[in-house]
Amino acid sequence: MTVTASGKLLFGVYPGGVAGDDAGGLASGPPDDPDRITAALDRLQGTPGRPFLVRAYTGFDGTTRLGGPHRTAAPADAARYAVRGRRLDLVAQYRSPSGDVDGYCAFLRELIDQYGDVTDMLQVTEEPNDTSNPILDGCYPRVREAIVRGVTTAKAYARERGHTHLCVGFNTTPLFGPGAAFIADLAEEGGPGFVAALDYVGLDFFPDVFRPIAAAELPSGVAGLLRHHREAVMEPAGMGLLPLHITEHGWPTGPERPPRRQAEVVETVIGTIAEHAAELGLSGYTHFSLRDADSGRDGLFHRFGLMTDDYTPKPAFETMRRLIDRWGIRPAG
Repeated sequence: MTVTASGKLLFGVYPGGVAGDDAGGLASGPPDDPDRITAALDRLQGTPGRPFLVRAYTGFDGTTRLGGPHRTAAPADAARYAVRGRRLDLVAQYRSPSGDVDGYCAFLRELIDQYGDVTDMLQVTEEPNDTSNPILDGCYPRVREAIVRGVTTAKAYARERGHTHLCVGFNTTPLFGPGAAFIADLAEEGGPGFVAALDYVGLDFFPDVFRPIAAAELPSGVAGLLRHHREAVMEPAGMGLLPLHITEHGWPTGPERPPRRQAEVVETVIGTIAEHAAELGLSGYTHFSLRDADSGRDGLFHRFGLMTDDYTPKPAFETMRRLIDRWGIRPAG
């Protein structure tokens, strides 16, 4: 994965309805509608053939049976959306209560066999630095070993199977204080082979969601966080030249969170990312999420969508579509 000289970004979206919450549960509502998802993805992508990512989640846990096939959990049957230039951004979660890293590595190889032809990004683990939430991978034993061995295993196997297009990486949430050493510690544990196997580092961040930021301060806050992640987190780990991809960002609507403000946040955050893409090595942006989990509920995690749960666009949907057209990578040829 590279950062284009023009500063253009690889855009994507998580198109499912289910979302994790901060208490270890799931926010859910009406079932996904594949036809409406496809229509919405076509509208966001704009030009057919434009490179565009469809983010999907699957996982390895104590119930996983090796030998496949392995279904994507959210959205279901994600490969159906990898058409007309769209490709999967596949998240392989590690949630093994027994710390079965060998099994996880076998799981990654099977995912590559099953989805390698339609996948451009394979993310090894999800938010492994978060040790407080059981739906995230940091709660599970040997997670750092799972990252190091998972990345090197997946990269070698993808190349062995001829998937030279497949980019392998991992992500975290923003890292500050003692936690800022998380990635450097991984690099020390994995050594040069681990760093060499990486194609990108991902970042999930949600400015002004869990900690309020004044609207006037949002651009500088976003730019400062991204610069911190590049200079204080990635560079000390020997990853300063790797692309940084925004793997999740969103802003929910709800009481005292008007849809028009969601559109403003999306515009500000993406505009700031695009402005600093070349300087900070920012390769892309994936939005979380396409639709609300349940528009009838006021919970913070139920209304992250660019659309309501019946696929009615909020103002942010059109904002996102316009920004993709402006800042997105153009189709080849």
